[in-house]
Amino acid sequence: MAAPPLVLLAPKTKTKKKHFVQQKVKVFRASDPVLSVFMWGVNHSINDLNQVPVPVMLLPDDFKANTKIKVNNHLFNKENLPGHFKFKEYCPQVFRNLRERFGIEDLDYQVSLTRSPPLRIVEDQGEGLLLNSYDRSLVIKQISSEDVADMHSILSEYHQHIVKCHGSTLLPQFLGMYRVSVDSEETYLMVMRNMFSHRLVVHRKYDLKGSLVAREASDKERGKELPTFKDVDFRNNMQKVYVTEEQKEKFMEKLNRDVEFLVKLKIMDYSLLLGIHDVGRAEREEEEGEEVSNEEEQEAENGQSVGLVVGSYGTSPEGIAGYMSSCKPLGPGEFDPYVDVYAVGSCAGAPQREVYFMGLIDILTQYDTKKKAAHAAKTVKHGAGAEISTVHPEQYAKRFRDFISNIFA
Repeated sequence: MAAPPLVLLAPKTKTKKKHFVQQKVKVFRASDPVLSVFMWGVNHSINDLNQVPVPVMLLPDDFKANTKIKVNNHLFNKENLPGHFKFKEYCPQVFRNLRERFGIEDLDYQVSLTRSPPLRIVEDQGEGLLLNSYDRSLVIKQISSEDVADMHSILSEYHQHIVKCHGSTLLPQFLGMYRVSVDSEETYLMVMRNMFSHRLVVHRKYDLKGSLVAREASDKERGKELPTFKDVDFRNNMQKVYVTEEQKEKFMEKLNRDVEFLVKLKIMDYSLLLGIHDVGRAEREEEEGEEVSNEEEQEAENGQSVGLVVGSYGTSPEGIAGYMSSCKPLGPGEFDPYVDVYAVGSCAGAPQREVYFMGLIDILTQYDTKKKAAHAAKTVKHGAGAEISTVHPEQYAKRFRDFISNIFA
């Protein structure tokens, strides 16, 4: 692959200075030693990065760089951290630059990941870890070593794409990539912005690929509290996304730009993740739950209310979602577009008030030899309408775009 070109960094436009009060002793307490080490490592790497001046431009070597630290027989915080561990951060300068382009300050990123342990996403029944940061603004996903290699192979092009579109994208916002080694076991973790809201509950969820072949939620999936429905279910439920013509145009413009980028990299098998927040239902649930939560708040530990603890450290950073408390309080179905960047509100004539969260997921599948072989086999078996995940990237993109443009009312 050709070496990535030199990339000029975005000029700093913010002049507002934040003053931070550091905790005297940080204790990284999580039930899983991998998570304790992850929290320790992120804290360590951000503190280290803060001592390094931001380079004027990213160099080709930055896309291959990494930082590693090995800890043996340390005594501090030994009840929470294992005696021996290693932590590796991939391409620190590149991800630092991406965070800036996505409007996420390093200190807020640090707080969101390290103030309290990440939470397991309840729906997660698959292999590997899938977590939300404690303030629900970030997703931490366990990936494979192959995914790390795939990420390295597209990182330069991905970064260029984000620069070109000024951070306005439906692609996952990749914010950091790490390896944690505990007891000779390596765990690879990717941190991304949460596509769903940190405060608005998602009531219905779809994973759309643009194919009706074998694209229906299983009975087991339907039994979950928040099932992931698919393309056939979307049709059968007569589901539609109700937004203005202008919002649809803006969305499709972003989608087309992102999909062209994926085609160029021969990437396929991605999906549109669609989450729907029902404002009326949320209001009813809130009314029903109010009496219970009032009692809970009185019994909360240390006199602090249950849920997001915001501003509890005086002038310290409050995490990505935390600063919201200093703005005017948000009403039902309202969101801050700077935090919930994948959100679109329903239009005035919609049958009910809804908020839609829409973004592209699973973008690391390249059309490689395995896919080509599978495509050949399925074409023999099923004819030219082979199952969608094995078609060519261009064909996949066309079918995907056609389907998505029709999800709107």
